[in-house]
Amino acid sequence: MSRRLADIKSYYSEWDQLRADTDELLDFARLAEDENDTTAEADAKKQLEELLQKFAKLEFATLMGDKFDENDAILAIHAGAGGTDAQDWAEMLMRMYFRYAERKGWKVKLLDESRGNEAGIKSATFSVEGRYAYGFLKAEAGVHRLVRLSPFNADQLRQTSFALLEVLPELGDIEEVKILPQDLRIDTYLAGGHGGQGVQTTYSAVRITHLVTGIVVTCQNERSQTQNKETAMRILRAKLHKVYLEERAEEKKKLRGEFTSAEWGNQIRSYVIHPYQMVKDHRTKYETQNTQEVLDGDLDQFVEAYLRQNAGKKG
Repeated sequence: MSRRLADIKSYYSEWDQLRADTDELLDFARLAEDENDTTAEADAKKQLEELLQKFAKLEFATLMGDKFDENDAILAIHAGAGGTDAQDWAEMLMRMYFRYAERKGWKVKLLDESRGNEAGIKSATFSVEGRYAYGFLKAEAGVHRLVRLSPFNADQLRQTSFALLEVLPELGDIEEVKILPQDLRIDTYLAGGHGGQGVQTTYSAVRITHLVTGIVVTCQNERSQTQNKETAMRILRAKLHKVYLEERAEEKKKLRGEFTSAEWGNQIRSYVIHPYQMVKDHRTKYETQNTQEVLDGDLDQFVEAYLRQNAGKKG
């Protein structure tokens, strides 16, 4: 609650400062016009551009109105169809979201990782802590498709790879999710490592299976078994809440006669590196040719397009 209050105070403080800066700029612009001072007028135009950028940033924050938007986020990436290329693509996506979080000033923590046999990752789970982390990152949930010349093929053939991104809000104890001890199977095992002095020799890694739904959560990157168990339970709680929300949404669709099942192949975005450069979001139709910038974490334009589209649908 204290964090939320601090965020609200900061938000309104920024709006108040913008209003004050705007009033000051108007006075400055009138004076420059009255005195026919072209240098001052040019300076006023520059200040106006800066204020418009600040306004756009604050206006964008108004799109964060859903229940868990202000929460931290839990992300899970899974390599899909495409073999070694898909595992490499999954690791590229993880790097992209790490870079995005870095740009936002958010804290990222790797919770669990399963390395690929040749390259990349089979799956990875990590937390993102920061203001409105879930509100931004929920726009990225879904299947991501990569088209490129395969670096793992001797003939350098064009390869299409897929990876799935799950985005969950970090939740405390909420009424909709009740986890009974008898519904859990908890296993411990040796935590993985890259060898050398850093490899762990204790059974600190934890795997929790929710027997009712079949959901399995693992965590091995915390320092102790207790910490890994606590983190795994947080992830499990978020996954069960997602199941709860999906069941409610599907029931509403059935009542309206609109139920359709979700399919793995419904990619939300395509990243094409060959034979041309383009990243295109299939939901909003937003696209850019700056593929490298996007892969380096420049995602705000895609996130904003998605959130504005959703806000329009709600309106």
